[in-house]
Amino acid sequence: MSGIFYGIGVGPGDPELLTLKAVNVIREVDVIIAPKTEKKEDSLALSIARPYLKDNVEIVKQVFPMVVKFEQSPEAWESNKNEILALLQAGKKVAFLTLGDPMFYSTYIYVFRLLENCGYEIETIPGVPAFCAIGSKLGYPLVEGNDILSIIPATATQEKIKEVIAVTDNVVMMKVYKNFPEIVDVLTENKLTDKAVMISRCGLPDEMIIRDLEPAKEQKVNYLSTILARRR
Repeated sequence: MSGIFYGIGVGPGDPELLTLKAVNVIREVDVIIAPKTEKKEDSLALSIARPYLKDNVEIVKQVFPMVVKFEQSPEAWESNKNEILALLQAGKKVAFLTLGDPMFYSTYIYVFRLLENCGYEIETIPGVPAFCAIGSKLGYPLVEGNDILSIIPATATQEKIKEVIAVTDNVVMMKVYKNFPEIVDVLTENKLTDKAVMISRCGLPDEMIIRDLEPAKEQKVNYLSTILARRR
């Protein structure tokens, strides 16, 4: 019996935002792979999916180094890959949980690439990205008519960020936790802060909404923070 590998997007935080397909697969699999950081014992993706886990499911927590260190820490990635392959070789159904959507700024993308040529069936199940959940929660249309939407990682160079913002109508700013003050300044320069809003930990119990970015720009921002901004 050959194992199957699933990549499952669990959405931004609210367990009710998992798709029906995601829930059905989570209830059937033999093993859950829960990615976590080196600093934390718990996996946020696992906590979101926990209401749907069957009692006897095996939970395997794996630490993945930051992607920027992928080539510096190949042994960690290889070890995780081999652990997953051993489970698949045993004929088990294995699900890898990831926040948001699996193919959107996700660790899963790199796991998928490590496994895609190993001879096992892989199925990727989409999830709700944080910016879509934020737009719906706040009644904040992301795009209308012929609007152009740009999704920008705040970790990109300032030059690249400014180039994109200059020619777009609406903006989704991801990963703003590292340089929040600089991002607010760029948005202000481009007249994008009047209609801007930031949510941290969308759908989680400690969710925080900030509608006035300028006064808040010196405060520490949570890793799971996203800004929506538009010109009109």
